Amino acid sequence: MAEALDIDLTPAAAARVAAIASRQGKAPILRLSVEGGGCAGFSYRFGLAEEVEADDLAVERDGVTLAVDPMTLDLVRGGMVDFVDNLGGAHFEVRNPNAQSGCGCGSSFSV
Repeated sequence: MAEALDIDLTPAAAARVAAIASRQGKAPILRLSVEGGGCAGFSYRFGLAEEVEADDLAVERDGVTLAVDPMTLDLVRGGMVDFVDNLGGAHFEVRNPNAQSGCGCGSSFSV
C-alpha cells in the first residue's frame, strides 16, 4: 500500500467510485492514468479496473482502491483525487502539486 504522501483519495471520491462500481457490478477499483495530449500537455484518465496490477501503487479508502501505475505516479506524486459536484458539473479532479499549469477545464496539465 502507498504512503499517504504518494497519492490520496478523498472520502467524496471513494463514495462516488463505490456507487459507480456497485451500479455496474464491478470491483471498486479506480485507475488513474496520465496520457500525453490535452490542451496543456498531459491529460488525466479515470476508469474502473478489474484488478490492481503487480507494479501499481494502490491506496485504499472506505473499501475503495485507487490504482496508479509507476509512470503516472511520477507525475502526480503528492496529489489527491477528489470528486467535485458543483454548478460546473460533477467530475473527478486531481489536485496535483507537480502541475506547473493547467487548462480551464481541469482535465489536463503540464509539468
